[in-house]
Amino acid sequence: MTTAEANQGDQWYLQTSVYTTHFHPDPEHNNQQNLIGLEYQGQGGKVAGAATFRNSFSQRTQYAYVGKRFDSESTPFYAKVTGGLLQGYRGEYRDKIPFNRYGVAPAIIPSLGVKAGPVGAEMVLLGASAMMVNVGLYF
Repeated sequence: MTTAEANQGDQWYLQTSVYTTHFHPDPEHNNQQNLIGLEYQGQGGKVAGAATFRNSFSQRTQYAYVGKRFDSESTPFYAKVTGGLLQGYRGEYRDKIPFNRYGVAPAIIPSLGVKAGPVGAEMVLLGASAMMVNVGLYF
C-alpha cells in the first residue's frame, strides 16, 4: 500500500491552531486564533469540514467548506485546497475580507500538511494576510 493510499479514505480530522503570524503585523492583530475544526476526509481526497476561530481582530468566526486533498505517492506529505463560506468579520472590520457585503464571504484556503499515524500538521495560507500552523488527530 502506498503512502497516498494509506492517507486517503473515510476518516475524521480534529484540529487546533498552534501558531499564527501576520505578514504585515499591526498592533490590532490577534495571533491566538483558538481554532477548533472538524474535517471529514473521504475517498479520492474529498474533504468537507467546519471550523470556528478568533479572526485577526478577535471576533468569533466560522468557516464551512469542501475541498480536495492531494496526497504524495511516496511520502506522508500532502497539499489541500478548500473553498467555502466565512462568517464573522463584523462592524469596522467587515471590509477586511473581500466580498463580505452581507456578513458572509467566499474563501479559498490552500494548505500543506503531513500525516504521521494518527497525528497531523498543516501550514495554512490565509490569503495575503497570514499563515497559520494547525495540528490535529485523525480518527
